[in-house]
Amino acid sequence: MGSDEWTRWLLTRRDGGNAALRAEHATALEVFREEVLDRAALAPTDTVLDVGAGTGLIAFGALDRLGPDGHVIFSDVSEAGLEECRKRAGDDKRCSFLHAPAEDLSAVPDNSVDVVTTRSVLIYCEHKAQAFREFFRVLRPGGRLSIFEPINRFLLEHRPDSLFGLRDPEVADLLAKVVAVYRDGARRGENPMTDFDERDLLRWAAEAGFDGVEVDYRAQLDVPAEPIGGWEARKNVSPNPLAPTYGEAMRAALSDEECQRLDTRMTELAQSGTPTRRTLATAYLRALRP
Repeated sequence: MGSDEWTRWLLTRRDGGNAALRAEHATALEVFREEVLDRAALAPTDTVLDVGAGTGLIAFGALDRLGPDGHVIFSDVSEAGLEECRKRAGDDKRCSFLHAPAEDLSAVPDNSVDVVTTRSVLIYCEHKAQAFREFFRVLRPGGRLSIFEPINRFLLEHRPDSLFGLRDPEVADLLAKVVAVYRDGARRGENPMTDFDERDLLRWAAEAGFDGVEVDYRAQLDVPAEPIGGWEARKNVSPNPLAPTYGEAMRAALSDEECQRLDTRMTELAQSGTPTRRTLATAYLRALRP
């Protein structure tokens, strides 16, 4: 079965096939996984529905915390991603698989799972409030919801023209053109990745009927961060499954001469270890079905 855009990103385009970038991402993803699962407060016999399972980051982490009578439902819009999970799960009878979007979990019966988890899923959903209603419906009374979402609106509002947090006057004009490839649609309000913030998450959970809703929000503005690393590798990275790689965005926005000028300067900045600046916001939400 051929891979789709979601699974291609998870397997290759997220790190450009570069081992160093893959290791860097893996470290960050482990933190997200553990935070989501800690908030889920799993019991050994729980049934967990992992919505937007991808290649199984949260779901396989949940399996490690469950006992022999626990169960994990891997749910995703990507059949190719589910196939990757099936291969990894092997003959583990505690696993089942569901091809479904977050907004329509109708194949999951009412009041049938103990925990719903997600990580960076709602940013791709146009109907986020409906997804929360589905999470509520499938949970048993006393069931727990635990999710993580990046709050991309924060970056759009505070640093709309930032790429890697670099403010280099020699190529500022070129960086702005590349950033525009990613930002223009979001500015028009057409992008589900930027049409919400942490307050919306809390409101949607409450409106769906959840109790004990807690949002742990963290924002960073221009925090010193690591250098970009090898520029040739970084150019093959896409920031999300629906976006071009940085190299593709350059070719779309710049002339050949401009591409060469930006390549030269970014290589210089990478080789000199010029630090970047991190601007981002994230939110963890947990809630209970009464």
